[in-house]
Order: sequence, then structure tokens, then C-alpha cells
Amino acid sequence: MTGKFITIEGSEGVGKTTNLKFVLSCLEQHGVTTLATREPGGTPLAEEVRSLLLQPREEKVSNNAELLLIFAARAQHLEQVIQPALTAGTWVVCDRFTDATYAYQGGGRGMDLATIALLENLVHPDLQPDLTLYLDLDPAIAAERISDRPLDRFEREQRTFFEAVRSQYLARAAASNRFAVIDAQPALVQVQAQIAQVIDRLFD
Repeated sequence: MTGKFITIEGSEGVGKTTNLKFVLSCLEQHGVTTLATREPGGTPLAEEVRSLLLQPREEKVSNNAELLLIFAARAQHLEQVIQPALTAGTWVVCDRFTDATYAYQGGGRGMDLATIALLENLVHPDLQPDLTLYLDLDPAIAAERISDRPLDRFEREQRTFFEAVRSQYLARAAASNRFAVIDAQPALVQVQAQIAQVIDRLFD
């Protein structure tokens, strides 16, 4: 039996890393084999690309270069990690996937969504997540949550960038029933109660 593909989406500061671990624990309680991974990244080559993308630099990175690097890392990740795991029956839980590209490069950067769709169709024409947990949070609150740590190249963007990212995420969530929108503002226990309900429905 093919495994299921679950993605966790959201901007910086929404708690994706913490809640990914919680999703894994929920799934394991249901007796499924799991694999946690992330984007950009997930393989040695893709992690190198991640470093290139996140490192603050004086040189302005062109939008097209950024987009192509993201999909290059994704292609490697899919071939080396995600597809083999799903084929083996493992449930893959991924910190971000192509919805993040629509949100960050489409929403935040203002790139043509049709161009992103073209690359999506090239890199994974037959694969979409079975479930996407979108952790939604006001960008002002998210910025406060990460204010005490060194910021990467994306985290240094202006508030208007993250407002556009959030708008694109919410538009995608409204257009697809694979999304579950999780209110990430309350205390962690309340956020995880929302997540647990969604995960439990997969097994009903």
C-alpha cells in the first residue's frame, strides 16, 4: 500500500518544526511508519541548495534564479526520498512543499503563478499532498516570535511580503479540500488539539 503524503505549511514563526514532531507522534499512535523531511532540503544536494537560498548575501538574487533553485532541490528530494518512501508504504511528513513556492515566490515575490505551475507539472505532475496542514498566523505576531534569533534571507523580508505570502496561502486553502487551516495563534496545546482532530479524521 502506498504511503500518504502530508505537508505542513506556514510562514516563519508559526511553529512548523514543533508541530511536525506532534504530527509524527499522532501518526505513530495509529501504527503507521513515518518519515520526516523538509523543503528546501531532504538530501545532501538539496540541503546545499537550501543553504544557498537562505544565506543572507549582498548580491541580489533574481526571482527566476530563486524559483529554479527551489524546484531543482525539490526534484532531487522527490526522486531520492519522497517517492521511494511513499512507494514503500511510508507516510511522509514534509515541512513545506510546492504550496510554499506559490505563497513565497507567487505571493511574496509577485511571480506569475502560471510559471510556477509549469515547473510543478515538470517536477511532480502526478503527486499532490494527501493533506496539507496550514498553520495560519498574523505576520506581526509571527515576526515577534522570531525576533530573538538570527534571521535568514527570507525572514529579513518586509511585513508586506509576509502579508502577501499569507494571502496566497489562504487563497490556496480556500480552493482545495486537501487543506486544513490551523489557527496558530493560541497556546500550543490548543493548536495541537486542532491538528489531532484533523489527523484522526484520516483514520475514521
